[in-house]
Amino acid sequence: MKKIIGLMIMVMAFSFAAFAQESMEKAKPTEKDKTEAIPTDGVLKRGAALGKSKKVSLAKVMANPSKYSGKMVRVEGVIVRSCKMEGCWLELAPTADGKGVRVKMKDHAFFVPLDAAGAFAKTEGVFTVKTLTKEMVDHMIEEDGAKFENRNADGTVTEITFEATGVELTRKK
Repeated sequence: MKKIIGLMIMVMAFSFAAFAQESMEKAKPTEKDKTEAIPTDGVLKRGAALGKSKKVSLAKVMANPSKYSGKMVRVEGVIVRSCKMEGCWLELAPTADGKGVRVKMKDHAFFVPLDAAGAFAKTEGVFTVKTLTKEMVDHMIEEDGAKFENRNADGTVTEITFEATGVELTRKK
């Protein structure tokens, strides 16, 4: 009986590991994800459809991030930078020359085109305030030239991030 239970546990663990690996493999951007044009006369939608969460000014959130931390909200702004490898993150700012927040795509499940910088974005998700490790900060700087204004003495960075469940992109005419 113990052998059967042990075998069942091993099979379940293997199945879970295989499922997790399969899920991770699905989270790769397609060529279309990377290169699809962002329209000037329409909307390119990625991720889940935007819901009816509270719309909040991105500038207000950035002025008082703890007030919005952990709450589902909708914000909009200009994409000032984006991931050049997969389109798995972007930096969203109230204006093209403003300071922005890093937006990650929830569960790495959807992507934005690699040339998304300069586009206008509406997005829905959850803000968090967290401290990035020195290793993560170094990785982000090396990988894509990320810039951090307020790096702590130990190399860490306290950052406002936004985990998006969905994004709508347009190009201004």
